[in-house]
Amino acid sequence: MELIRNYFPELNDLQIKQIEQLYPLYVEWNAQINVISRKDIEELYLRHVLHSLAIARFIKFSPGSEILDIGTGGGFPGIPLAIYFPECRFVLCDSIAKKIKVVDAVAEATGLSNVTSHTGRAENINGRFDFIVSRAVAPLTEIIGWTKGKIKRDQQNEMRNGWICLKGGDLVEEATVTGKDFQIIPMQKWFKEDFFETKRIVYVKG
Repeated sequence: MELIRNYFPELNDLQIKQIEQLYPLYVEWNAQINVISRKDIEELYLRHVLHSLAIARFIKFSPGSEILDIGTGGGFPGIPLAIYFPECRFVLCDSIAKKIKVVDAVAEATGLSNVTSHTGRAENINGRFDFIVSRAVAPLTEIIGWTKGKIKRDQQNEMRNGWICLKGGDLVEEATVTGKDFQIIPMQKWFKEDFFETKRIVYVKG
């Protein structure tokens, strides 16, 4: 938790309380439904919460923005982002019902009224979004294919609407084959821990 406080001193008391609640909640749920690997649960704040919040270092979503998190698993990056951006609306999607059960429970326990969930494939979600986020779900071409037509045309953020993905490794070729404008940003730009040495944000313009 100190890691989060150090990197995000702007968090208010409610946000800190909500983030503090995440560890006991995920420990409890992980004992019932394995949504986080056993070795990772002790590193929840580094490998899941801080990793998710890299997006908050890359972009400040405007109030009223709508964000779709596909393949959210137990709620990453959507849950930490929903805590950080309480004036934005987040839809967290996963095809595995038991994972969405965890998402719903964590969102309710932490009082996140700006989170809704969807059990099923991203292709079947109605509506359009300012941004679509994901974390190591699939190659970029697949992510874009699944969510074709779901990016809003109207812009309300300083950055153009599009996809923001948390991925690792050498991503130039993967991003290039999308045929779209993209940026790749190393997370060690913001976070010094060794865990982030190979972690990247890939932003693809819609």
